[in-house]
Amino acid sequence: MKRLFTMILVFSLFVLGFFASGVSAKEVVLKLSHTGAPTHHYQLGSLKFAELVEQKTNGEVKVQVYPSDSLAPQRESTEGAQFGTIDMVLTSSMIVSNFEPLIGVFDLPFIFTTREQTYSILDGPIGERVAKKVEGVGLVILAYWENGFRHITNNVRPIHTPDDLKGLKIRVPESPVSIDTFKALGALPTPISFGELYSALQLGVVDGQENPLAHLIESRFYEVQKHCSLTGHLYTAEPLIISKLIWERLTPDQQKAIKEAAIEAGTYERNLSAERDKQYLQEAKDKGVQFVEDPDIPAFKKAVQPVYEKYGPKFGDVFNEIIAASK
Repeated sequence: MKRLFTMILVFSLFVLGFFASGVSAKEVVLKLSHTGAPTHHYQLGSLKFAELVEQKTNGEVKVQVYPSDSLAPQRESTEGAQFGTIDMVLTSSMIVSNFEPLIGVFDLPFIFTTREQTYSILDGPIGERVAKKVEGVGLVILAYWENGFRHITNNVRPIHTPDDLKGLKIRVPESPVSIDTFKALGALPTPISFGELYSALQLGVVDGQENPLAHLIESRFYEVQKHCSLTGHLYTAEPLIISKLIWERLTPDQQKAIKEAAIEAGTYERNLSAERDKQYLQEAKDKGVQFVEDPDIPAFKKAVQPVYEKYGPKFGDVFNEIIAASK
């Protein structure tokens, strides 16, 4: 009798958890968290994803989108997805690398130089292999979306060479590779959550930051940053992730539809990101940001070689295959 009671209790808790997450036999409601502003391509891509999911599931599954870290900060949202307290998160490969280090191979400086090269890696066997490893920590990558190529901004001086970075406090994401990259460049890397970045720049907690141009405009960093150097020092993938605990509660048909929607919306989001880059550059210039458009890229590449020496062996075959495919 006691064993029967225990089994009933466990089953009841499972059912309650199932419905509490917004999942039911008739309608599934998934909450999607991301860090972008309401006008950012993250948001527009997420809304497209929500539209496609509803279409492809005939209304069985609906996605509610929460921009600007309104559900939780990026790292906490990613961690929440591991435990099923967050349904979905659009988060950076840098954040995910704290839970599965292998995805950090995509964050090595200058490992990607063009979007075409990047997409061929992310959307091919290497990307699939990394996604499989990430699934092992409870995070199912539906598709690799885009943050983009990152550039350095600061409020002190123009950055032409790595020497110009010496002594500058540069905000970086909570990523071991990113921290080591900026140490190698001579800066003082300072991990701060994205949601706190504007105020950190405004108050002088840090001198600068590095992100794609979209954030310079959409997050209004141009208000608190004078200089931008177009280093393109790394490309950040933005995996669209669903909690494995939530994923396994969906029907096969629902999984198929959501996966298809993620890939289609990801293509839309990537194209939007690429199209807007030139627009953001001109807009930032119009707002008074001073650009270094031809920094000494060979000097930057030389300076980060210790990062390759440290992480290349750790990433093993995946690292070697990316390097081989890039030649």
